[in-house]
Amino acid sequence: MSRVVHFEVHADDVERAKAFYTSVFGWEFQDYGHFVDSAYWGIITGPDDQMGINGGLLQRPVPTGGPGVGSNAFVCTIGVGDYDATEAAILAAGGQVVLPKMALAGMAWQGYYLDTEGNTFGIHQPDPEAR
Repeated sequence: MSRVVHFEVHADDVERAKAFYTSVFGWEFQDYGHFVDSAYWGIITGPDDQMGINGGLLQRPVPTGGPGVGSNAFVCTIGVGDYDATEAAILAAGGQVVLPKMALAGMAWQGYYLDTEGNTFGIHQPDPEAR
C-alpha cells in the first residue's frame, strides 16, 4: 500500500505564499532548488518526531482556471516502490501524464498525473542514483 509522503503548494507569488504560511501555521521554508535545478522551497511543517508530512512550494507552472472552475488545491505526492510499474497502473486505470518522470538528482524519481476526475497528484520513488 502506498501513502502520501509529500505535498506541494503552487503559488503565483512565492514570497507572498511563504509569508502567508509562516504567519498562519508557523511553517519554515528551506531552499531545495539544488535537488530540482530550479527554484523550489521545502516546507517544514513541524518536528520529525511529530505526526505529519512536509511539503514543497514552487512558482505555479501554468495559470489556474480562476474562480468558479473547480478545485485549485495542494498537490499530494504518493511514495511508491516501483515508479514504472505504478505509472503503468495509473495509465491502465485511465489516468494521464501531466509532467513525465524526472530525476530529482541524488534523491528520487518524480512525476505528475491526472486521475480520472482531473485531479493532479505526484508519485515519488526514492533513489539516490537518480540523475
